[in-house]
Amino acid sequence: MVNHLGRARETVFTDMKHKQGAIGHVVGEMLSYTISHFSFEESLMQDAQYKYFQAHKRTHELFVARANEYQRRFMAGEDIVNELFEVLNRWLFNHIRNDDLAYAPAVKKVVEKLDETRSDWLGRMLKRFFK
Repeated sequence: MVNHLGRARETVFTDMKHKQGAIGHVVGEMLSYTISHFSFEESLMQDAQYKYFQAHKRTHELFVARANEYQRRFMAGEDIVNELFEVLNRWLFNHIRNDDLAYAPAVKKVVEKLDETRSDWLGRMLKRFFK
């Protein structure tokens, strides 16, 4: 989503309406992806009984609220693209490097217990990312 937003803000459009449409699409997709990704991540942490689950979930809730505010501001006609691009870059780097890395060992323990014969897509993906 960060890359899509970066491309949308740098693309030369023939008129402002097309640019706003492209940026609006990315902002909407970013919000939708954020919510679904956080939901998946939180289910992993719950299954792993991650002891800081509630705190991590709260950071997600705060970020979703912030993303909603960016969408609201955009819909009101405010130019939020550069600010949002910078916020997303910082969030992505810091959240993954710190917050997400902290829960990986707990999830890894759960993944290691998965039946080795499990062949469903989710089981394979979890093993791939957490082994």
